[in-house]
Formats: sequence, structure tokens, C-alpha cells
Amino acid sequence: MKLAEKCDVSRCGDRVNLQATTYRNLDMPLKECLLMIGLRTVVVLLLVLPGLESVAAPLVPGFERFSRHTQEADGGGVLLTELSCTACHEAESPELAAKRGPDLSGAGRGIDAGWMRRFLLDPQSGKPGTTMPGLLGSLSDAERSHVADALVAFLATQQREFPELKSTASAPVAVEFWNKGDAGRGRELYHSVGCVACHEPDPDYETGAAPPSSLETLLQQLDEDELKQLGLTDAARPVPSAPLPALSEKYSREVLAHFLLNPALARPAGRMPSLKLNPAEAADIVAWLLREQSRVAGAVAADQSANLVAGGKRLFVDLGCSNCHRAEGVTEKKPAKPLAELNADAASGCVRLPGKGLPRYSLDEVQQAALQAVLDRGRAGKSVTEQYGDAVSFRMRQLNCFACHERDGRGGVGPKQRAYFEVEGLVDLGDEGRIPPPLTGVGRKLKASWLKKVFAGTGDVRPHMLARMPVFPDEVVGSLSAGFARVDELKTRSEGDVFGDTKSLAVAGRELLDTGCVQCHPVRGERLPGVVGIDLEGMAARVEPQWFHDFLRNPAELKNRTRMPTFFPNGKSANQTLLDGDVDRQIAAMWAYIRDAANQPLPEKIEKGKIHNFELVPTDRPIVLRTFLRDAGPHGIAVGFPQKLHLAFDAEQVRFAGFWKGRFLDAHGTWFDRFTPLAAPLGTDVVGLPVGVPFATVGPDAAWPLIVGEDAGYQFRGYRLDTSGTPEFLYRFDGVSVSDRSAPAGESELVRRITLRADGEGSQSAQLWFRVLTGKSLERQSATSMRSDAGLTATIPAGAAEGGTLFESDGGSATAGIREWRVPINLANGDPSSETVIEVRYVW
Repeated sequence: MKLAEKCDVSRCGDRVNLQATTYRNLDMPLKECLLMIGLRTVVVLLLVLPGLESVAAPLVPGFERFSRHTQEADGGGVLLTELSCTACHEAESPELAAKRGPDLSGAGRGIDAGWMRRFLLDPQSGKPGTTMPGLLGSLSDAERSHVADALVAFLATQQREFPELKSTASAPVAVEFWNKGDAGRGRELYHSVGCVACHEPDPDYETGAAPPSSLETLLQQLDEDELKQLGLTDAARPVPSAPLPALSEKYSREVLAHFLLNPALARPAGRMPSLKLNPAEAADIVAWLLREQSRVAGAVAADQSANLVAGGKRLFVDLGCSNCHRAEGVTEKKPAKPLAELNADAASGCVRLPGKGLPRYSLDEVQQAALQAVLDRGRAGKSVTEQYGDAVSFRMRQLNCFACHERDGRGGVGPKQRAYFEVEGLVDLGDEGRIPPPLTGVGRKLKASWLKKVFAGTGDVRPHMLARMPVFPDEVVGSLSAGFARVDELKTRSEGDVFGDTKSLAVAGRELLDTGCVQCHPVRGERLPGVVGIDLEGMAARVEPQWFHDFLRNPAELKNRTRMPTFFPNGKSANQTLLDGDVDRQIAAMWAYIRDAANQPLPEKIEKGKIHNFELVPTDRPIVLRTFLRDAGPHGIAVGFPQKLHLAFDAEQVRFAGFWKGRFLDAHGTWFDRFTPLAAPLGTDVVGLPVGVPFATVGPDAAWPLIVGEDAGYQFRGYRLDTSGTPEFLYRFDGVSVSDRSAPAGESELVRRITLRADGEGSQSAQLWFRVLTGKSLERQSATSMRSDAGLTATIPAGAAEGGTLFESDGGSATAGIREWRVPINLANGDPSSETVIEVRYVW
């Protein structure tokens, strides 16, 4: 007999759970239903019956990884916050504050209307694993359709503008940057900077050939009992990845790019943190994520009737949307019982068999049991510490910190994600070099002031690691700095209490660093060849003195599986002549040197290495080096002169990027270690030149073009060396060929000579201008000279200065507040033999 003949499915509601799988169109446990109709033996057949649409349970990483397998007591508490139960049912404990949903004040500009409607009708089909409950399941089809239309119409009125991105010398922003991404680069970024710690990787992506670590090898060899005995169960257990919605249907490139740059604007709860992407990187990842987009996802149509919009606004409150989501013009909330007053024995509710008007989560049985346990124990209104004992670990589970970091034997990068954590250049630094550091005892290790910098995104000390420490909103992680110290029972001791008087110990400390520290660690950016560890300069500002002392005495005791060797085996120093072999005084000496490293001579081995190092020192002729250069990018060309005046040229943007004095460059990274950071000038008095093209045809009151390089029609044609070895940079734009040469005049002045030839092939209908100098302020020194707030003075001949103008960008420009000195250029079009020469003299 067919199921339809014995089961009236029209009586059923929205969904039912069977073990860990959820099915639509039934409202009683499937097993119970089958027993009633006598078909218990054909349970498995129902899995493929038409009309029983399978949907995923909400994916809460902090619950999935731990509580699903162990039924830990705090699992229900994690679900309370991550499913935003406490957005409606207020909890007394602030730690149980709801995650809440996205800020929808920009939804009308940012989310595709069709996708939004489908998501409202069935959240789990729109985004499998979403924590957004269904709100329309108890309505008829006609009612569901009308309510969805009304909500979408209201959300069309939410028109928050995208934040303005400033284009600066260090971070230029191309016009419509979101359309200029490279999917290949985006794919690499997605799989390297940390996205795949939480999100599903591309199964066809091949990671680098880094050898497996000792831990990975060990995990493959142990059985379940051995893993449990060694406390490695978490490390071996597969970690679920959060599935992405159909991004191509939901977002346009512009919307997704802005979201990746500043996720907290739309998701203030911080569950999607910032990975410190620049606009170009965001555009690359967007190009990868939307690579199969066949049409441009459109924003919500705003031409809806006033009645429909007003109805949508009322429904936004009546359905409880405003309890979780922010929207402009909405302040009301839908009232509900406080958490502590909920009846754990109620026949129906949000957890099981929700009635009409209640949110319908597709919870599986394990999730239901965890939430029911919270209510049954009657402890829902107590603080997290009272319930579970460790508010820090609870917060880490909420934010999914355990996806990257291990703490007290829990969490860490999952087995299937480990291969995506790599080091620049695939250098084998072991897990310590490529995996984010463990947080066991971090409250005793790092100073709270430094932890705040880490959370704010300014505490990066591992430039060799491709994965980036995310940035979370301060209101989300602000309590963790002090929380780590409290939970880890930090007993603060001053460096005087730990080390005693260290005033005369720095010299000995410098000698001790040579015994091994410099083999793995740079000092002040200087290093032995191949060294890529954490720079020791600044360590005294980062770590607690007591931890430093204890770690040097016995590294393995404080950091499991560390590569850091002990220099004091059995508590004895290998150098018995220095400071009488006193271990504590020797450690104090190393602290004294590191604390004052900026003012101390480099360790002797590094100093000697510099004799054979790769610092380029121009002597008789200029040195030209193509390299990855800070402020000039991956197509940088550095030119060093014997007069100790140097310059950088950006061949991609086709512009001079900056000048500096003193020492030139270290070429080691260029020639051997491409995984090191961008090369930086070794000298002093570094000044930047205007970002953007040097020449443009614009009106006298028009803003300077933001587009650069090829986008602006510029073609870099290389350079040629004159008889002195000085390069002349060659480029072309709009029918004009340019030779651009800069060289010292004496030891304090650079002279730039620009030669322009018009070949008549361009389309210059407007006046051509040369932008001589920019700055937040420009001070006129004479009729032909101007000085910027950065201290750079530019002087041009009197004839060239005629008709010059000072331009200041208005408040609506990406260069708002920047002043520009522009001079007009008049070319003899059509005569290739006719040249226009501009000479600029720079002093700083």
C-alpha cells in the first residue's frame, strides 16, 4: 500500500527531525508517524520519497566540533547565543548575549531581491547551515508569498551608502576596483589567508609541497583509543566547514567586495571577521567566488507601493525580525518571556514542535537535547562562569577561534584544513612557522596591552605566515585581553622583580644571543641568510617578564612540540664564563639586550654576516634593482646613487614612488628569499611622491584621475641607461612619448628631467597638466617653488610655472583634503622632432 493512501500529509506542518536529518512537510517524529501507519520497516525508503526535502541543521562551529561528540554542558549555552535565542528571551548574564543577525540597513543596496525572497521563504535552502530560522512556515502559500513580498519591499528602503575608500600612497584604490580582480590570484588568497579555516575549500586546489609535520604524521598512525589517551582527539577529528550560500545569486561584485573589506559593517557580531584585505585583494577574491556568475545580482527594487512597504515594516517587528536585525527607522522589538521564565516542560516551543508564529529552526536531535538540557537544569539565567567555569573558552567557541588556535588541548586547525596553512616560499619551519600559535597560557605570556593590538590588527609579528590574524570588532573581543590573564591566573611581576638590576647586562646579552638565537630570529630586521623567525626587537613590549624567564629555562614545558631548543639543559648554562654561568643572570642579560635592541649594536654574527651580506652600496655608478618594493609594489625599480640619494619607480602604476637618503637596499630578499616582506629602504628621510599618473588631461577645476597605469592608458616601455648608468624611464600615454630621468645634483638635491614628444596619434582635446607636488598642505617658497607638509620641496623653471594652479579636492573625492600643485604643459602636436622638457628639482 502506498504511503499516500495511509498518511494524510495535508495535516502535517512544516518540518520534523529524524536523528540528525531534517525533513520538510511533516510535523511529528518520522519514526512515530511510521509506527502509526505500520510502516516502520520502510523508514529508509522515505529518504527518497518526493516531497520530503532534506535541509541541513544549523551549523554552529563551536557546538559541532565539541558538544556534538561529547555532550558537554556548555553546548546548549553556545547554541543559545549563536542561534540568537537570547535576542528574544533575554538572559541575565551578559556573556549569553545573542549573536543576532546581519545589519540590514544596507540591504536595499546590497542584496539581490530574488535571492532575498527565496531565503525568506526557506532559509535553509537559500543557505544550508544558516542559523536564521524559518518564520513563515505556519502560513498558507498565499500568505507566505505576500509576507515575503512585503518584507522585501520594506528592505528596499534600507539604502545605506557604501563607505568611501581613500586612495593613498600606500593603498591606492582603482576606480571600480571590484571589477578588476583576478580570479587566479583570488583563488590563491582564498586558500591561503585564512578563509578555509572556516569555509569549504575548493577540492581541486593544490596546496604547496610542504612536508607533513610530525603531528600530522602522528595523527595518521594512532587509533581512536591512542588519540584519546594522548589528548589528541580534537586534533584528529574532522572539522566541519561553513558552507557558502549561492554567492553569485546573492551579491554583485561591488557589494561582496565592500563586505570583504569591512565585514563588521554588515555583521557586527564578528562571526565573519576582517582578514585585512586591501581593495585589490578583495576584488581578486570576489572574482574567484563569483567566477560562475552568469548575470549581475541586482539590489532590491525600490519602486514598491507605500502600503506594501508599510506592511513590510510592521511585519519586520511582528515576526521578530527587529529582535535580531537592525534596520533604519525601526526601534520596536517583539516582546517575549525572559530566558529564566521559560517552561522547560512546554509541549511546544522554538526547540521542538513550534506553534504558529514561532521561529522554526531545523534543529537535529543532538541540538534539541543540548538546548533542552539548558532549560531543564534551570541555569539559563546564570553567568557563563557559574555554569561552565571558563568564560574565555566560551567566547572562543562563539567566535570559532578554535578553528585556528589550540588552547588547553582543545581545537586547533582541523586535519583537512592543515594543508592550506603555508609559509611564504614553502620554507619548512614546521607547524610553528605555518600554524597559528597555541593559546594555552597566553594570559601568562602576552601583556594585555599587546593582546589589544593583536585584536585590533596591529600586532602582526609573523610576516612569513600566509594565514592572517583576523580583526574582530572591539566590542566583541574587548574582554578577552583581561579575560586571558584572569583565567590563566597571571601573577604580574615587574621586570625588576623577575630579573633584578639589568643596567649593565646588555653587553652580555648581546653575546648570549649569538649562541643560538640569531640562527632563527632577526634583530631589528637584520638577519642571517635564510632566517625568517619572529624579530626579537620589541619582544619586551609583548611578553611578560616572568614568562620570558620561564620559557628560556625550559621551552618545552610552556609550549608543547616547540622547535625552540633549551640553552640551559638540566638548568645549567653551556657558557660558564659569562656572568659566572648564572642561568638567571644570563636570562636577565638577554632580556636587557632585547628590551634596548633599538639602541644596541647588532649581535656579532649578524654584524659579521653583513660583511658578506647583500646590502647594495652604490660606489662609482648607480645601482638599478628590480624588486618587490614597499610603496612601489611588485613591479618596483629601485635606483641607488653614490651620492646617497635614492629613488623608487613603480612600473605598474608608471610613476616615481619616492625618494630617500643614506643607505640603499638589502637585496637578499630579492635574490634568495622572496617570502620575506616587500623590500624597504635602509636609509632615512623617506618621502613619497604623488599617487596617480603624473600627467592628465583634465579641466582646471576637475579632480585628478584616480585610475593608474594601463587603466589610465599608460604604457611602461622599460628604461635605458645613459653613459653614467642612470636609467631613463620610458612610457607613453595618449599619443605622447615620455623619457623621465632623475639623478642627484650634488649630495642634497635630485633633478628630474622629463622629455615629452607628441606623435599626433593621441586625442588631447583638453589641457594637459603635470602634477608637480601634493600634500595635506603646500607652502609656497617662491614663484617657482613649493614645499609639502612632508618636507619635500619642488622647484621648476619660471617658464614652466606660468599658469600653474593650486587645486584642493572637495569633500566628495577619494582624495579629499589633498592639495595639488599643477602646471600646464603645451605640446607641439604632430611633430615628433619637437620636444617639451620639464625640469623639477627636489630637496628634502
